Amino acid sequence: MPPIDEIRKKRIEKLKKINDAGFFAYPISTKRNYRIKDAIKDFSSLSRSKKEIVLAGRILSLREHGSIVFSDIYDGSDKIQILFRKNILGEKSYQFFLDNFDIGDFIEARGTLFKTKTKEKTLEVNDYKILAKSLLPLPEKWHGLKDVEERFRKRYLDLIFNQEVKKKFELRSLIIKEIRNFLDKEGFIEVETPILQPVYGGASARPFKTHLNALNIDLYLRIAPELYLKRLLVGGFEKIYEIGKCFRNEGMDKNHNPDFTMIEFYWAYADYKQLMKLTEKLFSYILKKAFKKNEITFDNKKINFKTPWQRIEFNDLIKKYTKINLDEINEESLKKEAIKLGIMLEKGDEKAQIADKIYKKYCQINLWQPTFVIHHPVGMAPLAKKLEENPKKLARFQLVAGGIELVNAFSELNDPIEQRERFKEQEKIFKKGFEEAQRMDEDFLEALEYGMPLAAGFGMGIDRLIALLTDSHSIREVILFPTMRPK
Repeated sequence: MPPIDEIRKKRIEKLKKINDAGFFAYPISTKRNYRIKDAIKDFSSLSRSKKEIVLAGRILSLREHGSIVFSDIYDGSDKIQILFRKNILGEKSYQFFLDNFDIGDFIEARGTLFKTKTKEKTLEVNDYKILAKSLLPLPEKWHGLKDVEERFRKRYLDLIFNQEVKKKFELRSLIIKEIRNFLDKEGFIEVETPILQPVYGGASARPFKTHLNALNIDLYLRIAPELYLKRLLVGGFEKIYEIGKCFRNEGMDKNHNPDFTMIEFYWAYADYKQLMKLTEKLFSYILKKAFKKNEITFDNKKINFKTPWQRIEFNDLIKKYTKINLDEINEESLKKEAIKLGIMLEKGDEKAQIADKIYKKYCQINLWQPTFVIHHPVGMAPLAKKLEENPKKLARFQLVAGGIELVNAFSELNDPIEQRERFKEQEKIFKKGFEEAQRMDEDFLEALEYGMPLAAGFGMGIDRLIALLTDSHSIREVILFPTMRPK
């Protein structure tokens, strides 16, 4: 293939010839009256009646045979073969097409449908029109690129040549739509809360910081919508949810991207046990709508979402996979055991954070079938209520499937005095160097002091869910434009 610059130069020359001939190379409108998908669906009646139709799409191939040219065009719904004949178009128009149209251009084609000798459904072109001239050539062999990151950088090309990728994003859209449908049917209403926040909170994460010139104040991109959604519970909303972007200034891997899509919902007068049942109901609904079955394949292994799912205590998992008894071991001894297990400890890590790191490395990966991990140690979730029967543990659960944490949920702490003490503990470990600690939020505490009903809260990463359900090895496969290191 000639150098890209040379190809681009020649295409710009063709663009000039199209314009000089009195045509608009980038017209405002098209007379297309059928999507290719619909034309193929109605092929029998359209071909029998010889009805003239107008299709439009991108040229994917050009095959010249004497005085005819075959081309495949694609409009986003499907592709079809079109046929140009010199004796129908006339020599001048036929030659103009050959001289000035390239693979990658968008074209409008008017004609009638028929089947070739090889039984291929085809549009015989009576007239054509340029819709957009492409200046850069499409890759000849997109599949099998050694540089996988190039697919993410140029997702538009990935979508053209890889229909499986396009299907994943169509499925993503369907799943988000069905999550909304489910919650709407359950009586939840969708709300929106600020993305720019004066105090970040609602999760353990490092934030992105920015500055608002108009008020000369620093703000943070939200790490979670939680604290604002709970303000709405104070205000009298009973069932609310939000689907939107969150931002965390942390490491990137197959399960993490700096900006990601989250759903959180809050249910007043409910507890974490009721929320587990609703979570099972939600997943059953999603799988039925998207796949018509409860079972999926992920990483060549089956995952069956048939309910009820197993429930396992957090401390029991640690004991099972590491022999460590969290109920009996102190913080210093746990640090020593963690180092023996190859756990990287950071400044400010306390017993709860160390236990969480051990769990993520040795326990979570073993949970393949849907599992509720319940009753985490206090300190792991500063916004969750303690169990009344065991104040050292939280009324909390995480849903894990395929070794991936999908959901974090708990009975919400609504005692303003205890919440203030929890925030104070977080401030202490922040000062020790734990950057992901939650910060003191006086405005939220004031809201709590006006009274918040008991409630259960649910948070789920949409990208992780889609990656699992589409058997994708990384969430970058299901984010249209993931964050990339600049070239």
